[in-house]
Amino acid sequence: MTTAHHTPTPTPTPDLFALSAIRGPVLRPDDAAYTAEVTGFNLAQRHTPDIVIGATGTDDIVAALRWATATGTPVSVQATGHGANFPIDDGLLINTSRMTDVRIDPAERTATVSAGAKWRDVLEAAAPHGLAALNGSSTDVGVIGYTLGGGLPVLGRTYGYASDLVRSFQVVTPDGVLHETDATHEPDLFRALRGGKGNVGVVTSLVTDLLPLTRILGGAIYCAGKDAEALLQAYANWTPTLPPEMCTAFSLLRLPPLPQIPEPLRGGFWARVAVAWTGDPSQGNDLLTPIREAAPAVIDTIAAMDYTAVDEIYAEPEDPLPARESCALLHDLTPEAVRTFLDQVGPTATDCPLLLVELRHMGAALSRPAAVQDAVCARDATYFLESVAILPDPKTAQAVEQATTALQQAMAPYGTGHTMVNIHGTPGNEADRARAWTPEVYEHLQQTKATHDPANLLRYGHAIPPAA
Repeated sequence: MTTAHHTPTPTPTPDLFALSAIRGPVLRPDDAAYTAEVTGFNLAQRHTPDIVIGATGTDDIVAALRWATATGTPVSVQATGHGANFPIDDGLLINTSRMTDVRIDPAERTATVSAGAKWRDVLEAAAPHGLAALNGSSTDVGVIGYTLGGGLPVLGRTYGYASDLVRSFQVVTPDGVLHETDATHEPDLFRALRGGKGNVGVVTSLVTDLLPLTRILGGAIYCAGKDAEALLQAYANWTPTLPPEMCTAFSLLRLPPLPQIPEPLRGGFWARVAVAWTGDPSQGNDLLTPIREAAPAVIDTIAAMDYTAVDEIYAEPEDPLPARESCALLHDLTPEAVRTFLDQVGPTATDCPLLLVELRHMGAALSRPAAVQDAVCARDATYFLESVAILPDPKTAQAVEQATTALQQAMAPYGTGHTMVNIHGTPGNEADRARAWTPEVYEHLQQTKATHDPANLLRYGHAIPPAA
């Protein structure tokens, strides 16, 4: 009997030769353009990957992932960096911000959106055709990362999650294989990409439905922070009566005295109700009466607007900053929940370091079961609780962490036990990260991960380990 002898395959060395065909920049930490290439919108974490590539197209991403698989190099992805809540301290970072192509099909009412495009790019391309998209409270956010997390739109109660409108994805798995996936082609992969974040591959583009919408009633009512209790009690009584066309949020804002914040908001403590209404403007204004009567308005910006001006509703920061986010999903705003919320972050919490604490009304289309099975696990929530703080120095960071933890613990009795992956904040251990999904969905994501990324190369941020 003859025994076959196999020469062991030499372990590849992580040199850059295999990346030489990439059209975009391939940078090491000592290269002059490296820092700019790895820096995202959220400056709370400093990324220091071993290599960063600036992808210019799908071919660059395919080549990068084949190299990463051959060398066992872990991979992370960044477009705008709004969700950079964790440091990328080694491996390969793929920057997709150069891939900004958006193509509108007016007849089909769809947009084909590349990996680095922002919602602003989509709105500008869609508006001339009388169409709009399911963007979030800032159109500066990247389409892909937002949608992979489910996406909580400004008009969510009316139209659902951003991922509900996705028709298909083009995605490269870590083995360097390009997949076209939709409800009928590789449905497990399609399910995992809608709400499961970037755990199974690098999305190079998606096709999403658009909305026949050009104008809405939108804006915000700002009241003095001392009136927060009256405004929130009115809001808690008002929201259960609203039709799906009314999308709202209650916010407490402790704004720093910075020149980019307009007067009289600059340096003040404010209670705000933000509004987006897709119905008849006069009917929407009538519905706002209980809010306008709850407390004196210092500023009232609610008016009919072009949908392309949607950023004016929430007026989120436009410049990069170091931020700490967190969120929870709530069943209801009972009187006890309102009291607990105000005790933690209301007018008497004079040393609260949180820049924004927000309660967004959910339900309606956001509670509707997905037409095609997905990984979004927020459909049983009635309110979404979010907090955001700025981290200018270590002392402030410690106070922010304490306040964030205290708020989350205090509101836990009123919650579903879950979070939304995009606003989860700094991901902790596996049990903490798993809170973004139900056990059944989490198990499915682990199985899909084991199929497409068994080596767990995509293991940064809100990552899921593959099933054993």
